Amino acid sequence: MKKAIVLGATGGVGNPVTAELLKRNIETVVFGRSMNKLRAMAEQLGNPSHLKLAEGDVFSPDDIVRAAEGADTIINSANVAYHKMAEKLPPLGESVLEAAKRLQVKTVLVDGIYPYGRKTSQDPITEDHPKKPHTRKGQARHAYEQLFMRDGWGGKNTLIARLPDYYGPSAKQSYLNATMEAIAAGKNGVFIGTMKVPREYVYLPDAARMIVELASRDDTYGENWHIPGPGVISGEQIVAIASRAAGYKGKIRPVGKITLSLLGLFEKPMKEIVEMLYLTEEPLTLSGEKYRRRIGEIPSTPYEKGIADTIRQLQAKIKSNM
Repeated sequence: MKKAIVLGATGGVGNPVTAELLKRNIETVVFGRSMNKLRAMAEQLGNPSHLKLAEGDVFSPDDIVRAAEGADTIINSANVAYHKMAEKLPPLGESVLEAAKRLQVKTVLVDGIYPYGRKTSQDPITEDHPKKPHTRKGQARHAYEQLFMRDGWGGKNTLIARLPDYYGPSAKQSYLNATMEAIAAGKNGVFIGTMKVPREYVYLPDAARMIVELASRDDTYGENWHIPGPGVISGEQIVAIASRAAGYKGKIRPVGKITLSLLGLFEKPMKEIVEMLYLTEEPLTLSGEKYRRRIGEIPSTPYEKGIADTIRQLQAKIKSNM
């Protein structure tokens, strides 16, 4: 990989993926809807000479093709609103795939665990685990990846990097986002789902290292790849670590189906989370055996360090915005 374009570059995953590409001296184009956000991101990254900014609409293959001139890889971390997945994912996938075919380049899709549905085998599950999504969002994401993998060009030139829930200072659509931000700000907050059942999270800088490593190789395409975290952790443990790092004295309370349904009367995304709560009660864990065997060591920041670093960076951001 000599030159990459990152779609959804200012998002939770796109930001650390861009930082990792630049760290490896790979020429990088960051693509997004807001030039102001792209400029702010470039400034945060030190405005390196091998970074180019491109404003455009990810639903327009023409925009992507223009921005990606000379690139050999598209890394698609663009996402859509939680409550618009069924409506928006198909045209997003068609746009990215059309651009990739016109450019004759490889594509990396960053996805999650929704397409698996409920686990049907013992943890940790491998990439061969059956995909039997039983939720609308799981079905939408499964159809989205199938669009690429069934296509002649896309199937052999696309890799899917599959993350569990994640966290980090850039995280925006993570279940943990509201909890971490509340603790960093010293405010009372909520934890989505039960706080007692341990589940898996991946620290986004670790995930970015794995995604870019996979994208850099020729023998990883046409396959699914798990991007695992360092084991499992409960919500109670997360809140305890974050509270110590922040000197937090507030209160975090768990919210379940009833509360989320009521909040959904005012905020649609909250209502949409309800059908995914099974993941907090019946979590599945991703096996990293394939990555370890084919690629090598898995970057694995301990939760104690990753959560504390996230809190400190969120606090610094809050302070700078005052």
